[in-house]
Amino acid sequence: MYQLGQAVQSKNRTPHMGLGRHHRARLGFILMSTDLACEADIMDMAPEGVGIHITRLKTDDYTTNETLARHIDGMADAASRIQPDMKPNVISYSCTSGSIVCREENVFREIRKGAPWAQPMSIVTGVLDALRELNAKKIVVATPYLDEVNSVEARYLLENGIDVLDIQGLQLKTGIEFGQVEPSYWKEFALDVDQAEADAIFLSCGGIRSLEVVEEIEQAAGKPVITSNQAQMWSCLRRASIVDELHGFGQLLKQPGRMLNPTI
Repeated sequence: MYQLGQAVQSKNRTPHMGLGRHHRARLGFILMSTDLACEADIMDMAPEGVGIHITRLKTDDYTTNETLARHIDGMADAASRIQPDMKPNVISYSCTSGSIVCREENVFREIRKGAPWAQPMSIVTGVLDALRELNAKKIVVATPYLDEVNSVEARYLLENGIDVLDIQGLQLKTGIEFGQVEPSYWKEFALDVDQAEADAIFLSCGGIRSLEVVEEIEQAAGKPVITSNQAQMWSCLRRASIVDELHGFGQLLKQPGRMLNPTI
């Protein structure tokens, strides 16, 4: 029995050491402080052996092009706080409209400043990867955004070779509101904006609960549906050399495994 004042002396032991719980890959994500959906989506999609590490970027809860442009100011600091000792394979900025307004190249630059060991990523990078993977050249888009944000997004997609047959937004102003729209409404909205000639439906925004109904929408529409979080996760996994086929999250994550070129 241990006595007060007695020195502890442990026996020599050799523990069995492994590679750790997250031995396959570690992914980092920079989320908005108002995002109510992305974290749960990412955790749901994470394959066994893949670590998910998240930080939050303090953001205005009023989504306009002006407020989105300010996200870049805290990007490097946010990246530097994501498991710096474990060095994630990939760090992604998890805001679709912010990725477009701030520009991918600027997002990548700032993430590299804070975490030079990680491949920089953004949601919109993943969206473009996903559209190319599915050979979707003509799409319809449903968003929670104001039309000033929708206009910038439509232009960005067109500049990247994607024909936007229609883009419709809910005219919501805050990230909190984005996350409060019920999944059933995203199904209704997606099917309402769909057009026969569209190759795919894109539900834009990392802060919405669209992943929960992505397979229902695909069954009803008879075509692939891309959500921001699904596309981001698929792209991050492929860049970390994880090519698992994942079920329950739409056609994209069931695609045959192939790696994507690194972003650095």
